[in-house]
Amino acid sequence: MVQQQIRNFCIIAHINHGKSTLADRFLEITGTIPPSAMREQVLDAMDLERERGITIKLTPVRMAFIKENTTYQLNLIDTPGHVDFSYEVSRSLAACEGAILVVDATKGIQAQTVAHVSLARKHHLAILPVINKIDLPNALPREVADEMVKTFGFKKEDIFFISAKTGQGVALLLEKVVERVPSPKGMKQSPFSALVFDSTYDPHKGIIAFVRIVDGEITEKNSVTFLASRVSTQLIEVGIFSPEMKETSFLSSGEVGYLATGLKQAGAVRVGDTVSIRETHVAPLPGYEESIPMVYASFYPVDQSDFSSLKDALMKLRLSDAALVFEPESSPALGFGFRCGFLGPLHADIVQERLSREYHTEVVMTQPTVAYLVNTSRNERVITNVSSEWDPKWSVQEPIVDATIFVPEQYVGPVMQLAKEARGEFSNMTYHGKQVELSYCFPLMEIIMTFFDRLKSVSSGFASIDYRLRGYRSIDAVRLDILVNGERVDAFSQIVLSSAAYRIGRVLVERLKHLIPRQQFQVSLQATVNGKIIARTDIPAFRKDVTAKLYGGDRTRKDKLLTKQKEGKKRLKQVGKVTIPQEAFLAFFSSQES
Repeated sequence: MVQQQIRNFCIIAHINHGKSTLADRFLEITGTIPPSAMREQVLDAMDLERERGITIKLTPVRMAFIKENTTYQLNLIDTPGHVDFSYEVSRSLAACEGAILVVDATKGIQAQTVAHVSLARKHHLAILPVINKIDLPNALPREVADEMVKTFGFKKEDIFFISAKTGQGVALLLEKVVERVPSPKGMKQSPFSALVFDSTYDPHKGIIAFVRIVDGEITEKNSVTFLASRVSTQLIEVGIFSPEMKETSFLSSGEVGYLATGLKQAGAVRVGDTVSIRETHVAPLPGYEESIPMVYASFYPVDQSDFSSLKDALMKLRLSDAALVFEPESSPALGFGFRCGFLGPLHADIVQERLSREYHTEVVMTQPTVAYLVNTSRNERVITNVSSEWDPKWSVQEPIVDATIFVPEQYVGPVMQLAKEARGEFSNMTYHGKQVELSYCFPLMEIIMTFFDRLKSVSSGFASIDYRLRGYRSIDAVRLDILVNGERVDAFSQIVLSSAAYRIGRVLVERLKHLIPRQQFQVSLQATVNGKIIARTDIPAFRKDVTAKLYGGDRTRKDKLLTKQKEGKKRLKQVGKVTIPQEAFLAFFSSQES
């Protein structure tokens, strides 16, 4: 294929604005998939994506499109729309020269719309603005077009009006992709270099690197070197996505494809690495910024004998999810596990689901939390998310985020009230037609709990939010400990605001009262801060009727037995140990709330 006839582009949009449906129409128009094999959301290959109706993984596909008797190679990368998967979007943009921006004609500009446009312009991509769902009765395409002109500075004549569901205007959009998206600038005669923008694992082919070829040409006969990891290997196969993997004889500059490496070590291939042919010298390509974990949670295998299996599963999963980070840790209550970092609570939930479905590894996930910046007594600044590493003398700073909320004007009041309850600091309000953009500064901890669900509830599902880490600010924080029969259980400890400690402590001990099995003696549950008890409840002991065997006689006979039983229970309480079953931990962490 002549390089001037190659177009690399992606589709970007807020969640549920029609990216996957538009990709389906592209596949139909270009004949990439025969009609008999066509289904909805073809590029959403994971069952989890189809069940939830969201795109989780970026998905590349090659299409052939004929315009004026010339065949063009279109390499499309479908991207996620949720804020938790923004790292997937940034990697897609770095592998393309153009982007189709899709906006729902019934909802208008949303939070992720603004974020994606900013990213696309940062990568200097050609942007094709598209208004989708114009076939719906409640569509307002002209009003939304005015919003896009005012917000992003697009020219009104450059905006396309389509219906991805019916196919209206989609063929014309493909023609404009050929016209407006520039061809790649690589040199076929230069030494081979390629950018790894994603990867996956195959038990037979090893690690499969998804690459954008920048310069040169490669075949399966070549041996390659990954510059960052300094690992070399003989390729097993090279190919393209159609959308399933399809072997080809070679890949050349400007194309998107895959390299089957045969490597089994999970750390050998890294997203953002540069691939070169062995024995040639090329400069590393600009990679990707490292993703910054926003949320932390711990994974422990339900069965401790599965610890090695969990480790292997996480390492393989990280090949296809570069935003996932993890390190080993241990807990006296839950055993050995891993402390994992995620881009958001939905990301954490998806990782847990994928571990269960794809790797058959069942885990207990602890309550999601954030990383706090701590000034220790030795004047060291450390970032910690482990509440057991705590000293009351430390000064603590919590992460804060700049958040953008888009909401219809009739819901502004309830949303602002919700933001106030979440300790949000208002900074700006901008009107985009009937849509209102609210700018706030939030503590990240407030965002990751139930804020998303509550935001959807108060806005009847119309509000959306996007956020970016801003920095840290000082707070009055304490460590809340839970004592079971006088002994602290590290797994239940939390870092909380001092003003909220009593409320949270009361909720936790009441919840544990119904989760920990009753014993032969009374068990006390206490919430403490710096050694001071702030909440308490008791689990009553099992009661045995020791007087049942008596069938008469003086009252003193019964009193004697009851006194003996009371003294025995008191002695048992002093020496007895409460063993908390793992089911109680699982139920506790799965029912957490703010």
